[in-house]
Amino acid sequence: MQTMRFRGFTLVELIAVIAILAFLAALLFPALHSARQQARATVCQAHIRNLAIQFHQYEAEHETLPYGIWGMRPSPPSGYLSDGISDVPGWYWPDFIGAVRHQSLRDRRILECPSKRIQDPRLSRSVLFGNYGVNRSLCRSAVDVNPYKDRFPGPPLSTSTIRHPGATLLLVDSGYALVCWWDTMAEPPHRYLGALAVGTAYVPGLAINKDRELLPGQIDDAIAGRHPNKTVNVAFADGHVDRIKAAKLAVDEGGEADGLAYHNRTPLWTPR
Repeated sequence: MQTMRFRGFTLVELIAVIAILAFLAALLFPALHSARQQARATVCQAHIRNLAIQFHQYEAEHETLPYGIWGMRPSPPSGYLSDGISDVPGWYWPDFIGAVRHQSLRDRRILECPSKRIQDPRLSRSVLFGNYGVNRSLCRSAVDVNPYKDRFPGPPLSTSTIRHPGATLLLVDSGYALVCWWDTMAEPPHRYLGALAVGTAYVPGLAINKDRELLPGQIDDAIAGRHPNKTVNVAFADGHVDRIKAAKLAVDEGGEADGLAYHNRTPLWTPR
């Protein structure tokens, strides 16, 4: 009876197989990376959509949008979102719309962009940094911190008073929870407030961010952007959500808004 003999792989054959597998992995890795980026961007868009719904539920009950920040006592039931050192203590818009019921990470997940690139652990733990910002032109500030209260005076607006709600920004991927048109300029028409991070908002992926004065942990997020092709997720005042190029949110000098040079392009930062 003849015995069957099995020949093992030679070293050359093993090297060839490994090379083929490495080549296939090199081909698949960019596709997998792109798929993960798209998935995170889709989750981010879903978060912004859900938050926009909560904004409009708040408006239906109170006939106005919430304040971006309102310095008041006592503190919110879940405690201050700010740390009291780099932020202004007060009620922020997530407190008003009920997006934060307690301090658990699971409860606050809707407030967090899964694509953010915040490098500083202290900043990444705060929902105020590197997630979503509300447009200060709509959700005004009721705190005695200049220049914000002076430049966006009065109570928050309601969508019924906005002439073009479908073109006016409400929420956007942002470096800070409060954002406005001057945060899209290389030389914003205000000075930062010392150690307060409230002045370090930005739109991720804008080219001008490389010239901005930002906190070290924000730089990668601000310059490289979060989503594919340097896009950002946006909710408009009428409630619809879109993903657009970050560059579309940059403003040009020229014209006047709030007494300062500003060309109000579309999408609109300042209702008109």
